[in-house]
Amino acid sequence: MTSLRQRQAEPQGQDTMVKKAPRPERSELLMPAGNLLKLKMAVLYGADAVYLGTPDMSLRVKSQFALEDVIEGVRFAHEHGVRVYLTLNLFSHNKDIVKLPTFIETIRQIKPDGVIIADPGVFNFVAMNAPDLELHISTQANVCSWLSVDFWEKQGASLVVMAREVSFEELGEIREKCPDIKLEAFIHGSMCMTYSGRCLLSNFMAERGANQGSCANSCRWNYKVHMKLKDGTIKELELTEENKELFEFFLEEDHRQGELLPIEEDDRGSYILNSKDLCLMPVLDDYLKLGVDSLKVEGRGKSPYYAAAVARAYRMAIDDWYSDPENWSPDIYMEELQSVPSRGYTFAFHEGRLTNHAHNYEHTATIAEFEYAGHIDRVDEEALYVSVKNKLVAGDVLEFLPPKHRDTVMLRLYDYDIVQKNGRPQRPETATEVNAGPQPVIRIPFSSFDRMTPDEVIAMLPPYSIVRKERALTQAEWDRIKLDTAAQRVELGVGSEALYRRRLDTLKDSIDEAKTNLRPKSPRLGVEGCCGRGCNGCLVFWNDPSYAKARELLAKKKSGEMLNTDMHDSKIDAALNRGIEADGQEQKKSA
Repeated sequence: MTSLRQRQAEPQGQDTMVKKAPRPERSELLMPAGNLLKLKMAVLYGADAVYLGTPDMSLRVKSQFALEDVIEGVRFAHEHGVRVYLTLNLFSHNKDIVKLPTFIETIRQIKPDGVIIADPGVFNFVAMNAPDLELHISTQANVCSWLSVDFWEKQGASLVVMAREVSFEELGEIREKCPDIKLEAFIHGSMCMTYSGRCLLSNFMAERGANQGSCANSCRWNYKVHMKLKDGTIKELELTEENKELFEFFLEEDHRQGELLPIEEDDRGSYILNSKDLCLMPVLDDYLKLGVDSLKVEGRGKSPYYAAAVARAYRMAIDDWYSDPENWSPDIYMEELQSVPSRGYTFAFHEGRLTNHAHNYEHTATIAEFEYAGHIDRVDEEALYVSVKNKLVAGDVLEFLPPKHRDTVMLRLYDYDIVQKNGRPQRPETATEVNAGPQPVIRIPFSSFDRMTPDEVIAMLPPYSIVRKERALTQAEWDRIKLDTAAQRVELGVGSEALYRRRLDTLKDSIDEAKTNLRPKSPRLGVEGCCGRGCNGCLVFWNDPSYAKARELLAKKKSGEMLNTDMHDSKIDAALNRGIEADGQEQKKSA
């Protein structure tokens, strides 16, 4: 039998018989998996395929996959009919090559559905030594033309991941000229401010190589403004109330004279390189019509909530398009994606070049109206057990996201039974506040779901189901969310640039005023009142006579859907609709 070293020494070329897979009938949803928990959530919430890797060879040194986890993850995914692609997409140094023989022999035993590679030398090595593995070309290879796709197809690649800089028009031409090979495109996730991740900023600032999987995200850092005096000394320019009106700072690119990019500094520093996150949901139907074989979501380092909620939104969107493409609309799926923390959404290079709406300079935090409250750890005959990931207080409304149902389940709780801390079971402890620090697990009996039977709860909410809750935000954060919405509408060609500018000015004013009052989107009255959504466990809604008409009308609506001004008490309506009315007035002013 030929040894691995002997096969490595044999001539390599295009005649090598590498496993190649035909194109699928439908576009697949490809989700990231940064650890075993995220993999299981992505699988349960609708991924057709997941991609993952071990820390040393996959451009993610923070990957939490040990080899044993990879084996279990592949087994779990395959049991659910989901494909697994392993990442081997580093740019190799000599020190990496010695690891390849052991790595290849190991992954052949795991039997992944594909291996993602960027380095041509690594590609040849795997093609020669593991021809039974399907080979995919990573986005790190920067493939931007049909000529490059054709080259890799001739080398034996089954799939090519297109560079993020490829426009939709270019993608259409590539599909036409390369009809037989599978194409993959990013549709959602963080954007790098450089060319497909070819960044040297991290190397320079922190000696951490972006192309070795240890990017320090230097483009997200804050930077201080300094000035150099004539005598050569360098001092920090301290802006005070007395002198701040004397200075303005801008960047000007040589070929765009007159287009001045402001550099503004607040008490956190200056942010000049921060890209918004990619989100192609509003134009997803174009990619499905074109026949892009794999629709890829970025985010191996994101939270389990991200993996579940994003998979859920795109799963529904893709299935609905295939069921009825003529009447497909992205609106309801975008509402779901707005619940996921982001830096704001952009179409990036979809139209061919970035616009000024693709970056956030004034407010760069990752925010959303909701946060990850926890996930169902296990279920027994009497209760759900939820692993808590953010602080819970009495009166919080927990929203459960069923993996196989579109309607969410709302539950308001006034106290919590803590049955585990720091991985150790304990005597049940009842509390009105739960902090996530000690990794608590709370027990929620089926009787808490007073509008559902135990069988319905068990059927809808299996282990690994996600739980989220509304997050209190500062006024500046609420204004940032409104600005992001306006910017995306402008990118779509249906929004008002004047409205965008006004919302930008409003955000700047909010930041300047440093407002710190936190308020959620809907009323948070807890035991004193009701938000009017008819949550499981809400004593006010289900027992107060003033909500009788609301209860009658809610029976005709799905759980969690807001009631309008004709349905219940006007005082609650005013609170619910305050933000909606303000937006409506703003739109009228814009028109």
